Amino acid sequence: MHALILGAAGMIGRRLVEALVAGGAVGGQPLTGLTLLDVVAPTAPDGVPGPVRAEAADLSAPGAAEAAIRDRPEVIFHLAAVVSGEAEANFDLGYRVNLDATRFLFEAIRAAHLSDGYRPKVIFTSSLAVFGPPLPDIIPDDFILRPATSYGTQKAMGEMLLADYARRGIFDGIGLRLPTICVRPGKPNKAASGFFSGILREPLAGQEAILPVADTVRHWFASPAAAVGFLTHAAALDLSRLGTRRSLTMPGISATVAEEIEALRRAAGDKAVALIRREPDEAVRRIVETWPAAFDTEAATALGFQADASFDAIVAQHIAESHGG
Repeated sequence: MHALILGAAGMIGRRLVEALVAGGAVGGQPLTGLTLLDVVAPTAPDGVPGPVRAEAADLSAPGAAEAAIRDRPEVIFHLAAVVSGEAEANFDLGYRVNLDATRFLFEAIRAAHLSDGYRPKVIFTSSLAVFGPPLPDIIPDDFILRPATSYGTQKAMGEMLLADYARRGIFDGIGLRLPTICVRPGKPNKAASGFFSGILREPLAGQEAILPVADTVRHWFASPAAAVGFLTHAAALDLSRLGTRRSLTMPGISATVAEEIEALRRAAGDKAVALIRREPDEAVRRIVETWPAAFDTEAATALGFQADASFDAIVAQHIAESHGG
C-alpha cells in the first residue's frame, strides 16, 4: 500500500508517518511507499520499503492536486488545513486552503477515476466546529451540522463533498471529526483552541501560560496518540459499514478548564498551576463558546475507535513524551 499524507509536516502528520513506518503497514497491508506533502517540505523517513517523496506543495495551486496523486496512492490522509483562529481572521486563506484545496484534490481523483479507474480510500480530518449553538449538553451522532465559524463552515463543506464523491463511487471516504488535540507539543499555533494545551504544556516546562476564557468552559479532548490511532484505524476499516453516514465524531474526554488545571496540579503541583495567568480574550471567547462540550459517540465506538482513558492519562502521556517521564 502506498500512502499519501497531506499536511505531513504538522504535529499529527509527523506522528502518523512515524506510526506507519514503525508498523510497516497501512490499512493492514504492507507499506510500500509514501508521499508526504505540506506547505513546508516534510522530513523523509528511513525504513520505508519503497519510494518516498517528501515535498513542499500548496494543494490549492494549479496542478498541485494532480501531482499529489501521480503515484496513485491507495490511501490518502487529508490532514492539511488552516486552523480555526487563522481561518476566522483570514477569510480568503481559510476558504482557499480548507475548501478549494479539498475540492481540487477530490476533482483530481475524479479525473483519474474516469481515466484509469483509480479509486483510493480518502481519510478526511474534520472538526467539532461543524456543530454550533444552540447545543444540547451531550451532542448525539445525528445532530445537525450548524457551524458558527468560517473554519467550521469550511469543514462542514468538506464533509458534504466527501459524502457526495464517495456516494458516486469516485473514492471510498471517511471523515473523522477530531476532538481538540491536547496536549500539543511544541510552540503554540493559531488555533483558537491552543490555550487548552498551553495551560498544561507551558507550566509543565516552567513557563507562564495565558488562559483567555473562564474555568467553566467545557470541551472535548483527545491526545496526539489517540488521534493517530483514529487515523490508522480508519485506514484499516471496511467503510461499507458506514452506510450513508460518512463522517463520524471521534470519541474523547469531556473536561472543563478547571478540571484540566486540577489534572495539572495532580501531575506537577501548585507551583505549576501558579504559572497560569488569566487574561480574558473576547475574540477567543466568542469562538470557543460556540463549540460543543461533550458527545455521544456510539457510532464511532461501535466501529472500534477508542478514546483516551482519562484526562490524567492525557497529561501523563505528554509528560512521558516531552519530559522523559
